[in-house]
Amino acid sequence: MMISHLIWNGNPEILSIGSFSLRWYGLLFALGFLISQQLLFRIYRQEGKPEKDIETLTIYMVVATVLGARLGHVFFYQPEMLWQDPLGVLLPVEFTPKFRFTGLQGLASHGAAIGILFALWLYSRKKKPGQNYLQVLDRIVIMVALTGCLIRLGNFFNSEIIGKPTDSPLGVVFAGRITETFSRNSELVTSVSVRKNTKVQKAMQPDGITPIYVYVFFQPGTTRETADNFAANEAKFYLARMTDFVDEPVGLPLNYKIIEETPGQYVAQITTNAIVRHPAQLYESISCLVLFALLYWLWSRKKEKTQPGLIFAWFMVILWSLRFAYEFLKKNQVPFEDELPLNMGQILSIPLALAGVALLVWVYRKKSLD
Repeated sequence: MMISHLIWNGNPEILSIGSFSLRWYGLLFALGFLISQQLLFRIYRQEGKPEKDIETLTIYMVVATVLGARLGHVFFYQPEMLWQDPLGVLLPVEFTPKFRFTGLQGLASHGAAIGILFALWLYSRKKKPGQNYLQVLDRIVIMVALTGCLIRLGNFFNSEIIGKPTDSPLGVVFAGRITETFSRNSELVTSVSVRKNTKVQKAMQPDGITPIYVYVFFQPGTTRETADNFAANEAKFYLARMTDFVDEPVGLPLNYKIIEETPGQYVAQITTNAIVRHPAQLYESISCLVLFALLYWLWSRKKEKTQPGLIFAWFMVILWSLRFAYEFLKKNQVPFEDELPLNMGQILSIPLALAGVALLVWVYRKKSLD
């Protein structure tokens, strides 16, 4: 049997208490820093560097990453926030239509890169023995690659930074957004299940479109009339507007039927089409994991005797070249990018990759002269 696309119906939330929710993205983000800190302790011990400096370095990194990523997103993708919602730039909550903890929605890796480069420059000004700017960068980018792997995995759980439609068997239907939308907006819904509709031949569908069933399970005691009204109106309303994930025509009535699973327990079986997309987050996550292994291997060969700037240069060349390539498979994040020959992610990746090439040339030339 040939491999078919995956239906991903994972819940982005681990738990929810009132307006506060703990999400996989936040956990994986924090886990990246925690694991990186322990690995940095290992590197510093093997190189004979003072381990007490890692606590200070961690603070620099956390602040620089979060602040840089957030400001980068605002400046590069949503500059209108500076005058339309200035509090929303840095506050992890929203006040309208009601108060809700949201986290910082919108973080840009290019902004994080700029923030980290600046923060480590400030850190290195202390002129610590054996810790000049390039040497600090060499060690830190190993951890950045690992943290990037976990952050992109968090993006996958959030069904964000999605890829373009694809007919590839590696494609993913991000059904979690359907479940989250239905469950958040209606107290009638207890759970949502999304399954492939194998009764419709895929050959009849255009690329990136696949037939699915959406099963909406209602609270016990919900009447057939209430369930029917929800499916015909609310479910149709939500599905028709989830254009990144569902191909539900606006002008036609929803194709559904109400099933009485057990006496008094109703389920709506909705027939619609989903959009299969490249799991761009997983592509980047796996690439970052491989990059982490490569950079760690480069360091392990000579450790503190590694040519300063070598690891950082390879990181810049590989990471930002891959980012440039993967952007061809990703959906543009904001509408204005549709008018550009290259999207914002590619435009910002070019100078960073070229800086890595220049540094790599400088490192090897310096090494040949030593």
